[in-house]
Amino acid sequence: MTDSAAAPELRENPRGLELALAMAKVIEETRGRDIRILDLRKVTEVFDYFVLATGSSRRQMHAVSDEIERVIKDDWGDLKRGIEGYDESHWIVLDYGDVVVHLFDAQARDYWDLEQLWSDAEHCRLRPMRSQGFLSRYGKLPIRSSATTPQHWRCHWPNGSG
Repeated sequence: MTDSAAAPELRENPRGLELALAMAKVIEETRGRDIRILDLRKVTEVFDYFVLATGSSRRQMHAVSDEIERVIKDDWGDLKRGIEGYDESHWIVLDYGDVVVHLFDAQARDYWDLEQLWSDAEHCRLRPMRSQGFLSRYGKLPIRSSATTPQHWRCHWPNGSG
């Protein structure tokens, strides 16, 4: 008899996590707020990570969206598969396949509350790396910074992993 309640096997996708971290870094550099990465690999097979952030204005959300597109194309060679909400600018969705970016204004972020909707996902809070352990596992992240040396980020998972 098969145990149907057994946890699904976790799909490995280190490049997806690196891409999500690179996107989060771009958001941080363009002054996005409340940046989160959700690891959805145990929840759905459609995508692996969400990157969530809040913008302060239509102009700033456009700048964040445009810079993500530029950096991911130039540094990673990836093109977005689709974009929604750019003209309305309350909730911009950038689809990169395994990674989907959600840029919200404050009102839309509170209303849609994706963190609660996807509460079964692992939630990541970003913090600067302090050890070389992450780099030895995942390699350097090609993230540009106009003012400083690129800073490497990692996820701090509430369950203590990462």
